[in-house]
Amino acid sequence: EGKGALEHMIQTDAAINPGNSGGPLLDSSGRLIGINSAIFSPSGAYAGIGFAVPVDTVNRVVPQLIAKGKYIRPVLGIQIDEELNQLITRQAGLKGVVILRVSPGSPAAAAGLRGARIDPDGHIVPGDIITAVDGKPVEGVSRLLGRLDEHQVGDTVKLTVRRNGKDIEIPVTLNAGA
Repeated sequence: EGKGALEHMIQTDAAINPGNSGGPLLDSSGRLIGINSAIFSPSGAYAGIGFAVPVDTVNRVVPQLIAKGKYIRPVLGIQIDEELNQLITRQAGLKGVVILRVSPGSPAAAAGLRGARIDPDGHIVPGDIITAVDGKPVEGVSRLLGRLDEHQVGDTVKLTVRRNGKDIEIPVTLNAGA
């Protein structure tokens, strides 16, 4: 990853300069559509491309911040790693997120998701590979985290998982992250 589309953000050509982050991004009717947060700037100066957090995300996160003082992310209870995932999926010619380990007692464990293991001959056997959440493709770790962030703790998501060369769907109820 690290290249390509930036999901869960609004791209804008509105001028966002130092000090504008946190300000409103409004549509032509004056409705709030996002909160300005970043610019694309190879040189450090404004280059005509800005990014804003969508109002839907703001509406999901802010009430938790007000009520609890923090945002609690929904999690599956799996161990994943961006760099290792890129290496494994590139070598295998796959897109998705390889589960390295499933935390005992987690929603992932309850759903029967499988982490990587070592076979009796000492070879690494990859774990389940998550390829979609609720039918939406997952190409890498950041995309998976974004897909989960569309939900709340207690929601049940349908994971499409590649296991032993076959795609299966597994429902998992999301838990509170640390």
